[in-house]
Amino acid sequence: MSWISNVAPKIRSFLKRDTPENLWVKCPESGQLVFHKDVEANLWVIPGSEHHLRMGAVARLKSVFDDGRYEDIAIPDVPADPLKFRDEKKYADRIRDARAKTGMPDTVKLGFGKLEGTDVTVGVQDFDFMGGSLGMAAGEAVVRGLETAVERKTPFVMFTASGGARMQEGMFSLMQMPRTTIAVRRLRAARLPYIVVLTNPTTGGVTASYAMLGDVHIAEPGALICFAGPRVIEQTIREKLPPGFQRAEYLKDHGMVDMVVHRHEMRATLGRLCRLLTNAPAKAA
Repeated sequence: MSWISNVAPKIRSFLKRDTPENLWVKCPESGQLVFHKDVEANLWVIPGSEHHLRMGAVARLKSVFDDGRYEDIAIPDVPADPLKFRDEKKYADRIRDARAKTGMPDTVKLGFGKLEGTDVTVGVQDFDFMGGSLGMAAGEAVVRGLETAVERKTPFVMFTASGGARMQEGMFSLMQMPRTTIAVRRLRAARLPYIVVLTNPTTGGVTASYAMLGDVHIAEPGALICFAGPRVIEQTIREKLPPGFQRAEYLKDHGMVDMVVHRHEMRATLGRLCRLLTNAPAKAA
């Protein structure tokens, strides 16, 4: 037994092929396996099924701005753990882990640059940072983005992706809903466009505040957009919901969003809307 126990692991290690864990991406809809680099080059859309995967904040900003170049807008510091919250894990530890995972200070990242030649300010929520939850830092970032748009007299484009309010911050999280709403009103008072792009998923307090206050609401294909999720509603009313309920296409058919736009066409659509809403000259052919 000692000979087998000594030799067998060596044979297994010799025959084992080192394969990176992220070499393949599996489509959630079709089960299709696609090379990670191919999906990344395709703006995180699965070729064939056209399923839109979640997109990180940095990749999103690069996909929007001309030549992928933009000015990073600093976000004010806020108390990291105002309630000294702890459940199974300290909230401070969760924040540290999320920062290490995403390389971001919090869930919202801001950028300023050119979109098809037009100055624009863009905010992006990254779902990988604690589910894109709305806390003090995220609320402060959205407000700063809206204020920057007013200061620089540009449209503000917000890409939303969130599971709702951040429970670890309690009432401080909930207060971000009226704060961001007031900031949107200031942008509107300055007669500047506010365009919201709803990505998968946009739920909870974000949907109940700045995600539904845009002049134009665009949704990515298949995005879940709601306050309470379909499973919660089914359990409450004890009825089966219609197919595709609360998905982007269903909401467009029922007048809740203005258009559903494929990610490959998003940049051109946003550029056209920004020019139209600011009365800027048409893009040269």
